[in-house]
Amino acid sequence: MMNSQISLYMWYEAAHALIGPARSMAQASRWMLDNPANFAGKSTIGRSLSAACELFERSTRRYGKPQFDLPTTQVDGVRVAVSEHVVWQNTFCNLVHFDRMIDRNRVRQPKLLIVAPMSGHYATLLRGTVETFIQTHEVYITDWVDASLVPIGAGSFDLDDYVDYIRDMLTFLGPDVHVLAVCQPSVPVLAAIGLMEMDKDPCAPYSMTLMGGPIDTRKSPTVVNKLAQERGIEWFKKNCIVKVPLPNPGFMREVYPGFLQLTGFMAMNIDKHITAHGDMFRHLVDGDGDSAEKHREFYDEYMAVMDLTAEFYLQTVDTVFVRHALPKGEMMHRGRLIDLKAVKRVALMTVEGENDDISGVGQTEAAQHLCVNIPDNQRAHWVQPRVGHYGVFNGSRFRADIAPRICDFIANATMAGRKRANASAQTLVEGPAAKPTKARATKAAATKTRTAKARA
Repeated sequence: MMNSQISLYMWYEAAHALIGPARSMAQASRWMLDNPANFAGKSTIGRSLSAACELFERSTRRYGKPQFDLPTTQVDGVRVAVSEHVVWQNTFCNLVHFDRMIDRNRVRQPKLLIVAPMSGHYATLLRGTVETFIQTHEVYITDWVDASLVPIGAGSFDLDDYVDYIRDMLTFLGPDVHVLAVCQPSVPVLAAIGLMEMDKDPCAPYSMTLMGGPIDTRKSPTVVNKLAQERGIEWFKKNCIVKVPLPNPGFMREVYPGFLQLTGFMAMNIDKHITAHGDMFRHLVDGDGDSAEKHREFYDEYMAVMDLTAEFYLQTVDTVFVRHALPKGEMMHRGRLIDLKAVKRVALMTVEGENDDISGVGQTEAAQHLCVNIPDNQRAHWVQPRVGHYGVFNGSRFRADIAPRICDFIANATMAGRKRANASAQTLVEGPAAKPTKARATKAAATKTRTAKARA
């Protein structure tokens, strides 16, 4: 078993090394054909060869971690600079703050913690989400660390640790924060907030927004959900877990490799990916640079993947997709049963895509039926027509329809949260109101009578 675990990842690394010379030759050929002094490159055959070389090079390259690359944004109609700072970190996650150069005494905007999915892609997959919200919010995002870069001596990381990380970050940011979970983290975020409410934690956020998340995968099950249900956890343990080879820092750590996740994603829509690459070939031959650049931008992000720790991946598959522990009221966190009926103070919004083929319609909305004690005026649900999974958190419909609704929801939750905080602070200062006794009531009535006679 150990040899097969190591060999799969080693073959992947070997394939990249073996194809390296061919990739370099393709890159050099493209540069030669694209040279302005090379008149042959301007012919139809030359442009076709250049396009073929680029597609080959891009299809076989190793994609590194992308950057957010958001140097500026607009706040209240003014263009301001943005810088990224790590403000909290642990072994498997860095919390990144998008610090905008604004006068915070004049511009007060809600704090928003965006929890990026830990499902194979980097947090930069949510670049469009961040770009939208940094105009109206003080944005923080979870930047999860590639497990292959973490030495095995640094310890393990499972779903319970994930929940702890979320709770620690919410505590660090304080009670006046809102949390937005995209896809996979919907379950651990809901679990973390359930625990905070059970403990009456004063740092519980004002609101949570869950987007395209697998809260209850029994509703509108997708291909992904059915596969997990049919195969069971032992199949995933046997076929999806490998050991990291040298020369990676995480040598011998058991992981679910990003290249397997990417293969699964692409296999679900292989026709679309083949068509997209065919379209790019034609765009390059026709000289349509704008369309080709859009293709590059998408696949530079889509092809960049990271490894997940085996214990996190397997526990997530078992808890969320096989046993459906959270919607059944059976999810445990370090021996404690998570009770979502305790959630009362934190407002809840759920967002789904009508054509989502990863988290079907109804799976995220299930959170509304589990958190039964949230007041009705602190709830919202929205199904976005004509969008798939990625359209829930990115793209034109997200910017035009979904984001404004989330902003309105957060604004209302902020008002309710501040009102509640002010009431609690006043109670602490003044103390609980004394219950009127019969003697006090008689004395008050007598005083009122004497005052009335005196005025008469």
